[in-house]
Amino acid sequence: MKKLKERWGIHSNFQLVIIFIVFAITGSSSVYVAKPFLEYVNLDRAHFHEGFWGGFGYYTLRILLIFPFYQVLLIVIGSIFGQFKFFWNFEKKMLNRMSGGLLFSSTKK
Repeated sequence: MKKLKERWGIHSNFQLVIIFIVFAITGSSSVYVAKPFLEYVNLDRAHFHEGFWGGFGYYTLRILLIFPFYQVLLIVIGSIFGQFKFFWNFEKKMLNRMSGGLLFSSTKK
């Protein structure tokens, strides 16, 4: 845990526990939100049941939707728990790595 705290730049075990709780809530919430969203835009599982894609298309789309929901919810839930700065920096670092350094290029490493 000491290495993780050093890597993330945090000092207290309490903050580490809060961060773990935020990650857990965010992961569960993003999976939970994707299904009603697909139903809202009229792309529920019944629409994918027939045809070539079947359930594969539905679950592929749902998994692709989970990622942006996760990004937004991480910032929102992190803010609710008073950890906006940590999660904003975490998001910038993650998106910068995924973009090959094209986004947030001025972010300190």
